[in-house]
Amino acid sequence: MKKKDRKIFVLDTSVILYDHSAITSFEEHDVAIPIQVLEELDTFKKGNDTINYEAREFIRRLDDIANRDVLTDWIPLNGASHGKLKVVAKHDLNGVDATKVFQDGKNDHQILNATLTIQRQHKDRKVILVTKDIALRLKAKSLNIVSEDYLTGKVRNVNDQLYTGRTVLDDFREEPIDMLFERGSMPVAELGIDMPKGNHFYILKHKKKSILAKYDPRTGTVDRVEKKNIFGIGPKNAEQALAMSALLDPEIKLVTLQGTAGTGKTLLALACALEQRREYRQIYVTRPVVPLSNKDIGYLPGDIQSKLDPYMQPLWDNLKLIKGTFEKHDSTPKRIDEMLENDKISIAPLAYIRGRSLSNIFFIVDEAQNLTPLEVKTVISRAGEGTKIVFTGDIHQIDSPFLDSESNGLSYLIDKAKGDPLFAHITLEKGERSPLANLANDLL
Repeated sequence: MKKKDRKIFVLDTSVILYDHSAITSFEEHDVAIPIQVLEELDTFKKGNDTINYEAREFIRRLDDIANRDVLTDWIPLNGASHGKLKVVAKHDLNGVDATKVFQDGKNDHQILNATLTIQRQHKDRKVILVTKDIALRLKAKSLNIVSEDYLTGKVRNVNDQLYTGRTVLDDFREEPIDMLFERGSMPVAELGIDMPKGNHFYILKHKKKSILAKYDPRTGTVDRVEKKNIFGIGPKNAEQALAMSALLDPEIKLVTLQGTAGTGKTLLALACALEQRREYRQIYVTRPVVPLSNKDIGYLPGDIQSKLDPYMQPLWDNLKLIKGTFEKHDSTPKRIDEMLENDKISIAPLAYIRGRSLSNIFFIVDEAQNLTPLEVKTVISRAGEGTKIVFTGDIHQIDSPFLDSESNGLSYLIDKAKGDPLFAHITLEKGERSPLANLANDLL
């Protein structure tokens, strides 16, 4: 590739915190890092969250690359297929100064100036600012800077292409439906459907008849899915019945449930975990701590438990709902309390799993849409023998400023794992919390 055809990508801090290996993702093109990015990464290097890990790893990688070279000069990245790297320490502006345009010298505007400097110094090449900060992208474009999102690990056109895990076949032939009811299982060819992906679900309909089914990649058959009442919780629609089938199948080790608020994702996962409590050493229920305001967990009063309780409360609410389905004379709620006391059921933030071995555990990760692809990979890679992991979330309700409906870890996992015999997914669309909750999801 000729030098004039090689692009220069300027990376923002948000890209590094999302993926510390980002500098090697641009093939033969060159990468520039504004000095302000290194300053911001220095403030992120301490801590136990994933962004702290990303900051530390990038700093180490940059140190390895630099070796004895000066970072303000273009130095080659490792590998013949990669371009060169430099740090932009000084600005060389001609006319446009972002700090004056926006009347603020904050780091974002200094990063814009670094990009303008690269543009001025390399007028024969295309310069692109890469950032996951939407506001920064808009500011860049207002200064005639080409700006893009960092797309590695992104599921494009998620609304149209994201795997739902099920197929609805209306006007299906009546005879196969009757045979599946009678036998409970049929070969794919005999049922007369296209060869499905692993653990794919079906809703087969003929006039007033309908049946739920799942393709089993181990046997090559399509099996009937029956609705079950599990630990006081029964499915209220076909999607929930299919989800429970995946949650209860011991051969399926990885399950994702995606859907809007009130579709029953966490409740179903908890109920199915309790139903299988004797099969697992522990039920571990967790969620990432993502504050909904500018204040982080440290601003809350009290000890660590009182600080974390507000974030974990939705999980406790679901457990309380399950306990409330039993009659007063039933001893099941008491057994659930004993499981909590004995740590057979553990509810804690996701950060608490760092360094843990997840063997023979039913592991539920709630609000998984707030995880990066790397965080999802980290969780799954900790799975030991006999562990089952369930990710639940709503990809359209993301609290992390660096993620969207296409780049979050839940979307990424669904897209990459579909078809694997160890994996099953169901998108839940029908809300069952209340008519008022459904109104909010549909109209607001």
